[in-house]
Amino acid sequence: MNKIMVNGVELAYDRRGQGRPLVLIHGYPLDHTIWDPVVPLLEADFDLILPDLRGFGASAAPAAAYQLTDLAADLAALLDELGIARAVIAGHSMGGYVALAFARAYPERVLGLGLVASQAVADPPDRKAARYQAAEQVEKNGVADVAASMPGKLTADAGLQAKLKELIARQTPAAVAAALRAMAERPDATPALAGFDFPVACVHGLADELIPIERAYEVKKAARHGHVMGIESAGHMPMMEAAEATARGLVKFLGSDPERERKNLKAGGMGIGIAVGVLIGIGFGIIADNLAIGLAVGLPIGVVLGSWLRRRISV
Repeated sequence: MNKIMVNGVELAYDRRGQGRPLVLIHGYPLDHTIWDPVVPLLEADFDLILPDLRGFGASAAPAAAYQLTDLAADLAALLDELGIARAVIAGHSMGGYVALAFARAYPERVLGLGLVASQAVADPPDRKAARYQAAEQVEKNGVADVAASMPGKLTADAGLQAKLKELIARQTPAAVAAALRAMAERPDATPALAGFDFPVACVHGLADELIPIERAYEVKKAARHGHVMGIESAGHMPMMEAAEATARGLVKFLGSDPERERKNLKAGGMGIGIAVGVLIGIGFGIIADNLAIGLAVGLPIGVVLGSWLRRRISV
């Protein structure tokens, strides 16, 4: 993996593929390797940036507490170092919270927002209190209890549960506790969704027991350009449980450039109009036995028709 200093933290990341920049942010309490099954399916369409959030995986764990906005700032600094001005930002579960924090802080840098098994709402009081209690237990007893209890909540696949148990067990207590407290303090991001002028795509397992798919439809309703792909065979880990379907959703909703498509459609509308005008002109020319006169009549009609089509076309 590559390592770089950002905001006083040594951040580890991998980079694969080519195309539109896409930052894939892992969830809690995991690391970038959860995306391994979808990377081969995405690297032809995207320049994939796969960071380990501070304290997780191969990234250093700072002693000071932090908020999700700090994790978003780490990613912004990473993109700066890589010379990437704008990117698609997508995150799984807690990674989705970080993606939302990034989009709120740096909307001008976001080409699209992906929420994989995530949500926009804040924790209710009881859930917030439970996170703080869990953080204290992790600091006291380590991550063994989390590694033993959490995989069964993430997926019903026994083989995948074993892999996730090993992955969680490798994380540091400091990172797990800090992430729990940061998630507890996150605000409700729902009001911000209406102001995002880029696609917001939710990819969600229908069997997700931690975050029900209703949260994804709430995001779609609140966003200006919201989309949902529900995956029947997946729980809370769709990128691992249903890699092909997850990749299809990300490519479908986040793999295109809406502004470029809009411009191309408008240019096509003008071209169609002019082509029709030329055909009309040829027809007039045949009737009048004078092609020049026919084109003189047809081309202005084509320009008017093309201008009308350009105004009518929208994406």
